[in-house]
Amino acid sequence: MLAPSAYAAPAPVFPALSAPFLSSPSTEAGSMLDILRRIVQDINATRDLNEALNLIVAEVKAALHTDVCSVYITDPVRGEHVLMATDGLRPSAVGKVRLKLGQGLTGLAAGRVEPINVENAPAHPAFRYIAATGEAPFHGFIGVPILRRRKVLGVLVAQQREQRKYTADEESFLVTLATQLAACINQAEIRQALDRLDDDVLSGTLFLEGVASAHGLALGEAVVVFPAAALDRVPDKDIENPDAEASRFRQAVAAELAELQRLSERMRLLLSAGDRALFDAYALLLGSDSLVNGTLERIYAGNWAPGALRATVLEYANIFTEMDDPYLRERAADILDLGQRLLNRLQEEQSFNRHYPDETILMGDEISVSQLLDVPTEKLKGLVSVRGTGASHVALLARGLGIPAVFGVSNLPPGRLNGREVAVDGYTVRVCIQPSPALRQEYLKLIAEEAKLSRGLQHLRDLPAETPDGHRLELHANSGLFADIAAARNSGVHGVGLYRSELHFFLRDRFPGEEEQTTLYTRVLRIMDPHPVVLRTLDIGGDKPLPYFPIIEQNPFLGWRGIRISLDQPDLFKTQLRAMLRAGAAYPNLSILFPMISSVSELSEALELLRSAQAELQEEGVAVTTPKIGIMVEVPSAVFQIDALIQRVDFASIGSNDLTQYLLAVDRNNDRVAKLYDSLHPAVLKAIHHVIERVQAAGRPVSVCGEMAGDPAAALLLMAMGVDSLSMNLGGLLKIKWMIRSIPYVEAQALLTEVMTLNSTAAIRDRAHAFLDQHGLGGPLRIGK
Repeated sequence: MLAPSAYAAPAPVFPALSAPFLSSPSTEAGSMLDILRRIVQDINATRDLNEALNLIVAEVKAALHTDVCSVYITDPVRGEHVLMATDGLRPSAVGKVRLKLGQGLTGLAAGRVEPINVENAPAHPAFRYIAATGEAPFHGFIGVPILRRRKVLGVLVAQQREQRKYTADEESFLVTLATQLAACINQAEIRQALDRLDDDVLSGTLFLEGVASAHGLALGEAVVVFPAAALDRVPDKDIENPDAEASRFRQAVAAELAELQRLSERMRLLLSAGDRALFDAYALLLGSDSLVNGTLERIYAGNWAPGALRATVLEYANIFTEMDDPYLRERAADILDLGQRLLNRLQEEQSFNRHYPDETILMGDEISVSQLLDVPTEKLKGLVSVRGTGASHVALLARGLGIPAVFGVSNLPPGRLNGREVAVDGYTVRVCIQPSPALRQEYLKLIAEEAKLSRGLQHLRDLPAETPDGHRLELHANSGLFADIAAARNSGVHGVGLYRSELHFFLRDRFPGEEEQTTLYTRVLRIMDPHPVVLRTLDIGGDKPLPYFPIIEQNPFLGWRGIRISLDQPDLFKTQLRAMLRAGAAYPNLSILFPMISSVSELSEALELLRSAQAELQEEGVAVTTPKIGIMVEVPSAVFQIDALIQRVDFASIGSNDLTQYLLAVDRNNDRVAKLYDSLHPAVLKAIHHVIERVQAAGRPVSVCGEMAGDPAAALLLMAMGVDSLSMNLGGLLKIKWMIRSIPYVEAQALLTEVMTLNSTAAIRDRAHAFLDQHGLGGPLRIGK
């Protein structure tokens, strides 16, 4: 149960409403959408959950002109729905009336997970009369479950004396409000736990669950990062020198005032006096005591300038949004815009040399590749992100660096976690905030045991990846950083199966030139010589936009990305191809891989540009050779055109991450559907099996370079399919080698025959895990879904 003091939230917890949900908007108080907006705004201004619930029941009762509105909160531990707020029933019943799960019409709504709308409640067989509430006179009843991620948090109830059903519009209104209330309750639980930890660090531990992870364990200090100008996501941060921080803020205000004056003067001949009034309005806001002094007060109370600015701007924006006058309500947008402008100035003045503790847990709403790479590798111990999944590019990079991570922690409040001790558990996909002393010792013990297991497999480093009955695979490394390359060279891998060239583009503030790229690729080839290195051409777009080459699209994964960008920007593409070929002239262990090929014509264009680059270099006297050329099979069209595509290249590499995403129509970065993303889906296995068979029938080698390669259950099935090589992050390589050396090939093939008849992803994964268990490998190799 939630304590009355829960949910002390300075910032809104409800998402903005942007579209009408009712077809009949007329009421005495205005449209239902306006009423809903007002309720949401009022709730955002409340101090705790009880106040928010009391406000909801009062305003819903007035909006619907009904006789009763109540909120029941579900207590899963006791198995009860508890009356927590009411307007219309007896106030004395609050906190005392408890319905067992499934009991009464309220329990029926929760049990069926759908609205229950009846005209005469006492006549309904599920009705249960409770004298303490004083509900005898009421007949019309509607109960709407409050849901979050399939979990029932409570029930929103309205009742009336009249014997009638609530209208469709009224039901829609309650359903929409219930979805908003779910966020309120969830955030209240988190804030209550954080308040408790602030009051007494020994009082308990807060666990938050994610939807996906990079495996491993880490313990360290949270460092919260946020994108530029994201005002509502700026965290609070303690400061030691309020005078210096206040001076920094005053300088930002002065600079913005000067800029506004310059803009007004420059626009004098272009805009009317009325249009230029916006600059004057901004200047007045900056000169007001409320905005500036309010921020300064928060700075001197101990918060840094961006956090103090955020709190002040949101406070005054909320005041304006609550006003009845439409013109004044619109001024809230001006305040927010001005706040963003000031934040931009503060961020521009910040030093780029951010301090990172030795045990850094990087945390944020959505961590970018550049933010991750900004942290010194030796200090980065873990990642926690509100958004994203285990298949996002940042997750892939985390695995490559061997960094534990938890993604999709949708109820994470980053602004309140900076500087706290955090444990990241990539195995159970949980984050532990401020672990207790006993729990902290347990995490340290597990981290030590994990390191011991890794050391215990080192004896396999120089042994071949060969099954007991003589079937051999090549194990390659996925890489993209020099640290990975050096580690790969010393880990016994047979080569680099996927070098993500774009990672070095993220480390710069511009596109690297030909000389710079040539030096880079030459170094990679030299370190790995004589082992093969597959350099993938630039693969940006989707979840990998470059900071200096932004791509704004509604559906980026179906948009401008991979080879499409390279073909549309031949200048960039030719520069990269020339650099790769020049590096290959010195070291013959080069192969080039084209990403996201979806048609024969795309491949033909890419090959023509490659030949053009070769011809140019030969004319310049560079003794270039023709490297092996491959394609990534990661879109369904390539699966069905594999026979034509493979005839034009030397090898194929299956990118299981994108192939799974496109076959299953699941955005792999969307935590709402992340549970549907699984490469052991029957359709994915059948597609991969088809590609392997057709490529090998053409006499070409085929590899898998996606995350499947490092998943023991999936790698077991890929081995059985006859794949020639697996390319994976170094962190899991020895475990996969251990699996291969422990399981006879013929037994793996028998397992494959069995699972290919199964139609359930869960059944396939369970069977593969059971097989690993039978061979004594299940515990250390288990990767659960």
